[in-house]
Amino acid sequence: MLAKRIIPCLDVKDGRVVKGVSFVNLRDAGDPVQNARFYDEQGADELIFLDITASHEKRNIILDIVRKTAEDVFMPLTVGGGIRTLDDIRDLLKAGCDKVSINTSAVKDPYFVSRAAEKFGSQCIVVAIDAKRVPGIQFDTTGEDWFDEEDLQEVCLRMPPRDPFTWAISTHGGRTMKRIDAVQWGRKMEKLGAGEIMLTSMDKDGTKDGYDIELTRAISEAVSIPVIASGGAGTLEHLYDALAKGKADAVLAASIFHYREYTVNEAKEYLRAKGISVRLS
Repeated sequence: MLAKRIIPCLDVKDGRVVKGVSFVNLRDAGDPVQNARFYDEQGADELIFLDITASHEKRNIILDIVRKTAEDVFMPLTVGGGIRTLDDIRDLLKAGCDKVSINTSAVKDPYFVSRAAEKFGSQCIVVAIDAKRVPGIQFDTTGEDWFDEEDLQEVCLRMPPRDPFTWAISTHGGRTMKRIDAVQWGRKMEKLGAGEIMLTSMDKDGTKDGYDIELTRAISEAVSIPVIASGGAGTLEHLYDALAKGKADAVLAASIFHYREYTVNEAKEYLRAKGISVRLS
């Protein structure tokens, strides 16, 4: 059995780590490089940097922070936010990251994922899916250029949805909702070459009420590539639920680690005691 992974996430804005609720009301959580060193020393399996406003503000990727982190940190590093071109991916990999996370650019052009996977290998292409339960959503009705393409029709969300457990996806750091079925999108991203899915529940993000288990399980069962559960971790039991009930391959957490409520090692010890295979340093 492959070991489950514990992955702290650093949401970065203006060069600082921030944390909010449902992607808003952000508060400072420290220096990203210092946070990265701390988690490396704690034995985190991986680390994810997300520049949460880069796509919205049309800014360049955070290469300087990546370089400084890669100099001191030796665990795998994934970086997302503001990735628009294959050159952006190449620059990040040269700066020292191991994987890149793509969201907005994949929605603008799903075949960007296949081009990136072909160029750099599926193992370093993570597709981020920020999903929200459909009831009450106001969709961006402008659509994308590919919405009418026949071989992509299955990802377009049918309204009203037939299934009460239906999720749409968002782009631009949660600012724009798209009429795309999150589960079907996960399947399509795997077919186009994604090597991993980073799945965030916008309904649960920052609430510390636990992951969206139905969402996590739905996408974990729909794809064969690893799924990272994100959004809502507040207790160690929540981590267990995402792995055992949600069938995730890894759990991403921010608040419980940033504010020192639990250590990564405490989380791993707890999960091992509950029968989850983890790597202990």
